[in-house]
Amino acid sequence: MSGHSKFSNIKHRKEKNDAAKGRVFTRLGREIAMAVKSGGADPAANGRLKDVIAKAKAANMPNDTIERSVKKAAGDLDSVNYENITYEGYGPNGVAVIVEALTDNRNRAAANVRNAFTKGGGNMGQTGCVSFMFDEKGQIMVEAGESDEESLTMAALEGGAEDIIASEEGFEILTAPEDFSAVREALEKSGVKPAQAEVTKIPQTYVELKDAEDLKKMRKLLDLLDEEDDVQNVWHNWEEEA
Repeated sequence: MSGHSKFSNIKHRKEKNDAAKGRVFTRLGREIAMAVKSGGADPAANGRLKDVIAKAKAANMPNDTIERSVKKAAGDLDSVNYENITYEGYGPNGVAVIVEALTDNRNRAAANVRNAFTKGGGNMGQTGCVSFMFDEKGQIMVEAGESDEESLTMAALEGGAEDIIASEEGFEILTAPEDFSAVREALEKSGVKPAQAEVTKIPQTYVELKDAEDLKKMRKLLDLLDEEDDVQNVWHNWEEEA
């Protein structure tokens, strides 16, 4: 995977401008609200909420902002009426793209996501057209220097990790979705602070884009999706360069 660096991508996301950070925090706030609605406001008794809070902390969301989001959701449950919808399609040169939306208006979300695909040189497809190209995994990224390899490996394996991939930049720990919480908590108890921790979709293969026009369109597609309020997550198999 030439030039592919998951750590560089994490750093790039964390260094986005204030407006982009605001969108990230808004999306995390929605996830917190959905988690509170489904299982209550106590993270100790609500595993889903605990996982979302860990994701928010890894994204540098301030603790007081997280606490306010939890309290707001707990006090205003009737207003939490978001629907989770997944769209699938193709970017330039057949890049597989999955878009997860959390919306209170499915018609608006579908129209806006379709518009992003069209303007980005791609097209939306039927449900299931690309999801088979991805594996759902718990993914925990730990930057180099955060922990020594032996301690991290021991904690991750005791928690139930499937695989630990070491590089100069750090460690990528993969888990089955159902084991994600246990592994994350095992790492945190050992003093490890993840740079990223979430259940995600990992491509089985990657697509390189070499044509300048394809690259331009792919970036436009991702930028348009990133700017869309209803969009929570976007996964793709474009082999981005570091």
